[in-house]
Amino acid sequence: MKISTETESIAKKVGMEKAVELCGKAGFDGWDFSMFSMHKALIFPVPGMKKLNSARYLSLARRLKQIGLDNGIVCNQSHAPFPVRMPAVRSVLKLAIECTAEAGGEICIVHPDNNKSAEENAELYFELLPFAKECGVKIATENMWNWDIIKNRSSFAACSTGEDFKKHIDAVNDDFLVACLDLGHAEMEGSGNGAVHMIHTLGDSLQALHIHDNDCIHDNHQIPFSMNIDFVPIVKALKDIDYKGWFTLEASEYMKKYNKDNAFEGVKKLQESARRLADEFEKA
Repeated sequence: MKISTETESIAKKVGMEKAVELCGKAGFDGWDFSMFSMHKALIFPVPGMKKLNSARYLSLARRLKQIGLDNGIVCNQSHAPFPVRMPAVRSVLKLAIECTAEAGGEICIVHPDNNKSAEENAELYFELLPFAKECGVKIATENMWNWDIIKNRSSFAACSTGEDFKKHIDAVNDDFLVACLDLGHAEMEGSGNGAVHMIHTLGDSLQALHIHDNDCIHDNHQIPFSMNIDFVPIVKALKDIDYKGWFTLEASEYMKKYNKDNAFEGVKKLQESARRLADEFEKA
């Protein structure tokens, strides 16, 4: 089982180029091209990135690919900007897919609109899929959540249950639209029916993961094994369906405790947690 991690939280400490290098030096097999702020970086600088335009973004993707290869790792997937209801975000989704291809990634995660049905969200994916196929990149949709301020817990959103997730996949019915299961989202009380159920419901459609830990109430995005999620049955369920994708961390809040000088220590801790999960998968 190969392991990777999102890179934006690391890039905020050391920049994107150094982030990819540190992932390789820490022992990851790959890196997730995290483009959360792409729509902002095209206009003004954001932490970890210089002001960019489309051509420079593509150049950056190629440069990051080579840095990864120089450090023995590859880009396995990417994460496009969100939320997709924002026109500025919608305008850069094809660029995110193109950057994924330039970096060598196989899958680009594109969130659904939280408050739209499977049929409504299918329109977005139908719009993007012809271009994604030209680039040789699959699109993955992801399980989302809303927040109920009265009950003070998460509530239903697009793909937040196994059944609705499968509806989104089936509504498009194309091998280039797959599922990325966010394990943290799946385990939040109120919005869904748990990661194990979702894994079994999705089956072969599940081709990517976002792995992080939380208190099973909030979307904490912490390092695995630090909070309340029980990963043992989740790993077993992934083994049950013969999951063939990567184990990709999205513990984006964890790196906040580190700075530029000790960032590698944080990346190494992330790698150790991901490898522990991967080893559990191999032994299951």
